[in-house]
Amino acid sequence: MLDILWLTVKLAGVTTAVLLVLATPLSWWLARSRSWWKEIVGALVALPIVLPPTVLGFYLLIALGPHSPLMAPLQAVGVRTLAFTFEGLVIGSVVYSLPFAVQPIRNAFQAIGERPFEVAATLRASPLDAFFSVALPLARPGFIVAAILVFAHTIGEFGVVLMLGGGIPGETDVLSIEIYRLVEALEWDKAHQLAGLLLIFAFAVMLSLLLIERRTGRLRT
Repeated sequence: MLDILWLTVKLAGVTTAVLLVLATPLSWWLARSRSWWKEIVGALVALPIVLPPTVLGFYLLIALGPHSPLMAPLQAVGVRTLAFTFEGLVIGSVVYSLPFAVQPIRNAFQAIGERPFEVAATLRASPLDAFFSVALPLARPGFIVAAILVFAHTIGEFGVVLMLGGGIPGETDVLSIEIYRLVEALEWDKAHQLAGLLLIFAFAVMLSLLLIERRTGRLRT
């Protein structure tokens, strides 16, 4: 059981780290760009929120499978498929949790407004300097919320990890899949223990988000 717990936490941790890096420039562009097609990009980013996880998992399974054109460059170095591997799960988790990283960071960037950047420009700060010295510190609450949401969302994944990972012991077997297996095997006591653990975790996450929102609201006033 400890190996399943460790694999779940590892998947959530890696996914969170990757998404914080990828979501930052994307969120900045969505928050600041005046391009007419940014809403199309925004809709694509938010698609996993409404798309059934099994549908997303199905297309990811095809995209990362041995017959996918996307896998051709990797097949040249001996990697035939990323389906049913931990690396494939990371890719699936990144796609599935992308909106939960982008939206809080985008909102945090939008809440900054123009005034801080105008002040930074008067001090001869370059756009890059203003981003690192002004935007990132002021948007820190958004990054914290994004990290919490992505981590928690990845912990609770089921449809995508089932379709893309298959629940291979030691490789892609995570907590949500294990609960499903325990219920199928009528091992209700063990299923209750794991489900209760995730319930407590989910409550702690929601409480943390509410406290962060409350504190952020006080700081703004």
